[in-house]
Amino acid sequence: MGLEFKLSDRELPVSPVFVHFLARVLQGLPFDREIWAEQRSESLSPNQVDGVGNAAAIVMGSSWGREQLARAYTLLFALITGDLGPLYELQSRFQFVTVIGIPRTGGSYLTAELYRALGMVPERTPNGIAHDSFPEAAPFHLQSGINSWIVSLKTMAEYFTMVEIFFGNQKPHSGKIVVPKKLTKAAYAGGFFHRVLGEGAEHVLTVRNPVASCLSTYEKSGGLPANGRFAVRSNIEEWCRRDIQHTSRCAEELNGMDYFDAYLRYWEQYHMSIAMTGLSASRNLKIVAYGKSALQSSAQSYHNRYKSGLQASEFHTSDKARRMHPGWIARAQPAIDRIAATWKLAGIPFPVEEISQVGNLN
Repeated sequence: MGLEFKLSDRELPVSPVFVHFLARVLQGLPFDREIWAEQRSESLSPNQVDGVGNAAAIVMGSSWGREQLARAYTLLFALITGDLGPLYELQSRFQFVTVIGIPRTGGSYLTAELYRALGMVPERTPNGIAHDSFPEAAPFHLQSGINSWIVSLKTMAEYFTMVEIFFGNQKPHSGKIVVPKKLTKAAYAGGFFHRVLGEGAEHVLTVRNPVASCLSTYEKSGGLPANGRFAVRSNIEEWCRRDIQHTSRCAEELNGMDYFDAYLRYWEQYHMSIAMTGLSASRNLKIVAYGKSALQSSAQSYHNRYKSGLQASEFHTSDKARRMHPGWIARAQPAIDRIAATWKLAGIPFPVEEISQVGNLN
């Protein structure tokens, strides 16, 4: 039996992040003002949808640009059909090192230090290449014109194409070009990322006490709402809303919900996903508990491995969490205990003591 069907870029449009990247490369414009690596910055990343029409015209007007689009769609076809040849070629050429953790757990710092250790400047590395905005992965979502599983496949194919372009001339280490990536969204599709990045990929899991990461989240988002109730003002808070509603029968459940209760539920669901979606099958998992000493030590290990000759940058912490929200600490403990038990079932050690120490609960 012969059956054929066709999909065009109307059904599978190119992602704005990918289009902007290609247009910038074509114009010879430097990536020199990226803010993702600034640990203490409260700025948010710019909207990648703006100006996409002009960027698309630049890309489509170039034979090289059209070749890169074709490459991305070729990789998408390979992912959809299970053609492993192109994946094995990528995995044999690139060594992926991912930093995975809920936002505000030190992942941006570690990712930036990885780039510095490799002799690359974080501020000159595009957000879509280095940070957690791209490729896309999330709890499954289906609506008119959007299937989130297909979106994950498409953006992964585009990301691979960007990697080939951006890292193609970098110096190999132990026979492979090292590609650092902050991959917060890997929690939602652990098995997918484990397989497509390869058995040799290294995954660093950053873990922080939910009291401290909640405080850091609301500070990043404009402060704790005056009424103490959950509100959506930032990407992180939107992910919190989305994840809670993904497992809730009532979309209105978040209305009037206490801010910390909402965040704690998000924190627990996220860490449950890390344990249960397939990342635990990786043979190269490293756990880093949030804290100045642990994060700087991990960063220095990359400088030593890649012989950068540099010292790891200072990691900044504060003591706000225990001082400002002592009542949240006991409220968080049952969720911490449940996650520790879940991770144990998956064969991953959860650093309960480390994230609960006075010096690290900050």
